[in-house]
Amino acid sequence: MAWFKRDEGTLLEQVPQLSHGDGDHERFSHYVRKEKILESALSGDPVKALCGKIWVPTRDPEKFPVCPTCKEIHANMKPGPEGPSQ
Repeated sequence: MAWFKRDEGTLLEQVPQLSHGDGDHERFSHYVRKEKILESALSGDPVKALCGKIWVPTRDPEKFPVCPTCKEIHANMKPGPEGPSQ
């Protein structure tokens, strides 16, 4: 919350800092395991991205650039037994 004060320290007004999401994380598509996306679509439960963002996916990820944190983490991951991920 933001506080506005007069010079003598008297409180004038309290203004809430409203947020409709996680800031920049709302502007990116994130890396999440495919099976978790399907589970979320069926159950409505939130998913957790590689970068740590937790949310219920509702938007088309093709419309947003990839989260740079997710991309960096994914690039540094070792391939699993099935080979490199796509």
